[in-house]
Amino acid sequence: MYLIHTPSFRFLFVLLGVTTVMLACPKRTGAGGPQKVRPAGVAGAFYPADPQQLTKTIDGFLAQATVPELNGPLFALVSPHAGYPFSGPVAAYSYALLRGRKFARVVVIAPSHYEAFPFSSIYDGDAYSTPLGQVPVDKEFAAKLVAMSPLIQFSGKGHGEVEGHWEHAVEDEVPFLQRVLGDFKFVPVVMGDQSYQASRALGAALASLMQQEGQTSSGDFNTLILVSSDLSHYHPYDEAVTIDHKTLNAVEEWDYFNLSINSERRIWEACGGSGIVAAMIAAERLGANRAVILKYANSGDTTSDKSRVVGYGAVALTKEPRKRGSKSAEFKLGGRERAALMNIAHHSVETAVRQGKLYECSPSGLEALTLDRGAFVTLKKKGDLRGCVGYITPVKPLCMTVRDVAALAAVRDDRFAPVAPVELSRLEYEISVLSPLRRVTDWKQIQVGRDGLLVWRAGYQGVLLPQVGSEEHWDRTTFLDQTCVKAGLPTGCWQDQDTDVFRFTAVVFGESLGAPAVADQSADHRLNPTPDERLPGSPPH
Repeated sequence: MYLIHTPSFRFLFVLLGVTTVMLACPKRTGAGGPQKVRPAGVAGAFYPADPQQLTKTIDGFLAQATVPELNGPLFALVSPHAGYPFSGPVAAYSYALLRGRKFARVVVIAPSHYEAFPFSSIYDGDAYSTPLGQVPVDKEFAAKLVAMSPLIQFSGKGHGEVEGHWEHAVEDEVPFLQRVLGDFKFVPVVMGDQSYQASRALGAALASLMQQEGQTSSGDFNTLILVSSDLSHYHPYDEAVTIDHKTLNAVEEWDYFNLSINSERRIWEACGGSGIVAAMIAAERLGANRAVILKYANSGDTTSDKSRVVGYGAVALTKEPRKRGSKSAEFKLGGRERAALMNIAHHSVETAVRQGKLYECSPSGLEALTLDRGAFVTLKKKGDLRGCVGYITPVKPLCMTVRDVAALAAVRDDRFAPVAPVELSRLEYEISVLSPLRRVTDWKQIQVGRDGLLVWRAGYQGVLLPQVGSEEHWDRTTFLDQTCVKAGLPTGCWQDQDTDVFRFTAVVFGESLGAPAVADQSADHRLNPTPDERLPGSPPH
């Protein structure tokens, strides 16, 4: 599905004393002939049409935004795009980071709200106009982007008016940029295709071009990536906050692959989710390693209506110097959480086998069980595999994920006949709770026995859990090859530039017949990694 229809709040600035107008932008004739200028379609609706009032409004938002000082270069920003009274206070937190910084161009990536098309559309004209003036399109840089992928094209789609609606997602960001950057060129990109493949194509192309340009003396690149995106739409206030923090948590954990999958499926919500993924892919390849959540709010924070709100987030992608000896926080489960999950798995299997129903479960007051996490449940009988099913993508709270996959492992693993009631007392259980996915940028990062792998290429993907490589006594190359085979791809494809390899860890714990209720069998303790081996060069950046 290419079209995401998420209309933002439309309003008139009558209360501000501003007349709603459509700014006329006549084509200017220069040395190159007539110019195609995109008019200010939502001036007077999403933001003031009067230049002085617009300047005052933006400067007022910026004056209220306090942001942390970044210790490294700034690669990309995420900013919302609703009507300024609603999203402007949050957007200002992203733009406040641009004070004192200089960029030659800004690539603005936005979603298409009103048109469907299967590519990323770069405006085929010469400039965008706002009440603060015109911003020229960097057609030379844009042409290089278009040449790098058939999924990126010059087009007017996503930039114009459709049945009385002007696409606002790019335009909404331009006046802020004009106030904080002054003179700059920009590349307006509207993504009609929301797939991971489209995000990857755009992100990889941007990274390649930005890398060729190099960095300035300040450490920043000449190009800034700006993603225009709101978060959840039209949920009650508390529900919106829950959904939005799941999305922001995925960004903060740098799990852009699952962010892409869940955004497409509308499990997590961000109308510009594909643009966020593209920006994270580009930033990662340029060295970024940290997402900073600058501000979160929703429309219910600025109005009295909390029944149907829209979420807004401001995010910065940067590079944080790694301190010697420091370790990133790892997801852990204590004894109570493990026992509760094992209890859920048992009840789920028995309910599915005996009653053909789904077990009703709850997190039992344990916060870790409320977090969206991927998980697998493995069933064995006399040491032999009896069923194994899992969710690699964190689509539900952990307690419900374990409930679902335990039942599926018992009655829906197509490799085996459904578990019979007589077998229930002879089953052995193992649960694997997965960490977020991180793309492998150096093959030496992969440690057999500690890491699981996901291989993706052109829509094909395969997954192997951390314990598989150790149990099979594979070396790293064999583990990579076998994950490719699991995806239906040829061995060795993990070395191709069109293939992405992601790694993850797992909290693995099991219950064998005659063993304690929950044995401490986490991946770090139970599995013995094989020695490193020499491999070809690192994955392409």
